[in-house]
Amino acid sequence: MARQPDGPPPPPTVQKLRIRYAKRGRLRFASHRDLARALERALRRAQVPMAFSAGFSPHPKISYLGAAPTGSASEAEYVEIGLAVACDPEAVRAALDAALPEDIAVLEAVEAQEGTGSLADRIDTSVWRLEMPGVPLAELQPAVEKFLASEIVTVAKRTKNGLKDVDARAAVAGAEVGEEAGCAILHMVVRQVTPAVRPDDVLAALAAVADLRPPSPPRAVRVAQGRLDDTGTVADPLGPDRAARPLREHAAI
Repeated sequence: MARQPDGPPPPPTVQKLRIRYAKRGRLRFASHRDLARALERALRRAQVPMAFSAGFSPHPKISYLGAAPTGSASEAEYVEIGLAVACDPEAVRAALDAALPEDIAVLEAVEAQEGTGSLADRIDTSVWRLEMPGVPLAELQPAVEKFLASEIVTVAKRTKNGLKDVDARAAVAGAEVGEEAGCAILHMVVRQVTPAVRPDDVLAALAAVADLRPPSPPRAVRVAQGRLDDTGTVADPLGPDRAARPLREHAAI
């Protein structure tokens, strides 16, 4: 007979919160594992009443979605947490934000609503901004045009199983260039495919088709995530929950 865990069962999940946060500055170089540990410590410091899984090693109910790659900043990271006590989402946001390092900002928290679907089903695309110092706009523009005109642009991508050839072009739904304060900017809408096509892969593709090689590392920022529709718009994944927000009693943190 299987041994049963000692003690009472953990309290059930009575509320789910969906949270958008940003990673900036030096913490863009932190790994996803390091960020997850920082978030779990902050939830404890903020005394957020987390729900826990059952079993011999209970863990807080936290689900991460599509973390940005190490080295990239982001204004649109998402996590879902389960609570054992219903709390005011804004109070949780403020308490968690205060407990996290300065370069992690908790931007929004909304209550997950029944019948609106899962958060993962609302995210299939990322919007990226690449700042490219030292790259003349007159070189970037034709390189991007040549990339977009290509049917396939194969690059070698390092995966956990070694190098693999991937088509960087197929994942890019759109791209355009601009300039701010004399710095060339590449804006991209990139579908989240498997294996993932990241900004570094698109840069490798630009080198392959147009020999574009930035003299210094570009700075990548993910500015949005969501589901791409037929018009090319990336929808806000928290929109359905925000629109369906009900009136209910909340406990204080």
